[in-house]
Amino acid sequence: MSDAFDEKLAAARTASLVLATATTDVKNRGLTAIAAALEAGADEILQANEVDLANGRENGLSTALQDRLRLTPERIVALAGAVREIVVLADPVGESIRGRKLPNGVRIDQVRVPFGVVGVIYEARPNVTVDIAALALKSGNAAVLRGGSAAESTNRVLVGLIQDALASAGLPPASVQTVDEFGREGGTRLMRARGAVDVLIPRGSAGLIKAVVTESQVPVIETGDGVVHVFLDASANEEWAVDIVHNAKVQRPSVCNALETLLVHEAAAERLLPTVLGRLRASGVTVHGDDATRAIFPDAVPATEEDWATEYMSLDLAVRVVPSLEEAMEHIRRYSTHHTESIITDDLGNAERFLNEVDSAVVMVNASTRFTDGGEFGFGAEVGISTQKLHARGPMGLSELTSTKWTVRGSGQSRG
Repeated sequence: MSDAFDEKLAAARTASLVLATATTDVKNRGLTAIAAALEAGADEILQANEVDLANGRENGLSTALQDRLRLTPERIVALAGAVREIVVLADPVGESIRGRKLPNGVRIDQVRVPFGVVGVIYEARPNVTVDIAALALKSGNAAVLRGGSAAESTNRVLVGLIQDALASAGLPPASVQTVDEFGREGGTRLMRARGAVDVLIPRGSAGLIKAVVTESQVPVIETGDGVVHVFLDASANEEWAVDIVHNAKVQRPSVCNALETLLVHEAAAERLLPTVLGRLRASGVTVHGDDATRAIFPDAVPATEEDWATEYMSLDLAVRVVPSLEEAMEHIRRYSTHHTESIITDDLGNAERFLNEVDSAVVMVNASTRFTDGGEFGFGAEVGISTQKLHARGPMGLSELTSTKWTVRGSGQSRG
């Protein structure tokens, strides 16, 4: 295995050298070819995906992961559309971040450059295969993917289509590779490939992310699980509260920007909870409520301490009544994974306090947490949502797949 694995990494490095100097037009030609290949290969993709889904059902894969694993004709069209959106985005490579001319005439500039080889470890997310491939290509990086056994058939087909599309556009097929054939050992080797892989990005469960962060010898950009909060302030508009909470919880409960804990100001609890929770209950949501919530909404089941720290990824919601904005923010500080938090309020002062004092990657006022998404933010697609503070935070797009270097242009100057 060692020789074959090392050969893949060596091919990725060679491809990255080509991509680093590829023109925007050439990279866009590759992206256009990938989008067309996805649409033309839809039947093949769906057949492979059904194999993975059948295996998942047989192996007890959770409903949430089955939803993330599942591709449909509509989702494939959306993936191809996202790739085409990346075509029209500005190429970050070579962008000047800052620069100046020194008094001695030397010109210095800080410019964006690709990382080189980007490794990604993820599970049951075939959309990530396409998103990473497209974003890596546009930002001049080669991508080495470990997509996990749950989506192995789907990812094999997707990578094959992507490689054929790259070749048709005159780009190295090794620009995008999978190491799924090496199983778990492939992921372990990827984490130990310091020097061959420039940066590693995990996407998946809290357990997977923790394992990569703890064990990797390659620098890691940490994406996080989402214990996401919405706080209904005392002045919250009832119609907004009902619609936003329902959207944040129900639209797609298996994703990391879905609402997991609802906090409600005690002054608004009796006014808001019956309608907010009633609509959720009608959509099949199980409410895990504290004593105050259950006194107002008897259909709730008792919440436990564990509920406040749980990313359900299902039609379950923890609900707590709090006495103040301060108590809501304290709850978020204690239990949040620093992904996304939103306040529903008509109080401008409270809105600004929430924005300024809540320490999460994305903080919102009067909006659904489902907007925390690279596509919604105009990135075309996303690498992931970073919950760390170094290099990148929040949804990551093209710019977050670049580093910088300094260029210095002189005309014979020496330092005195």
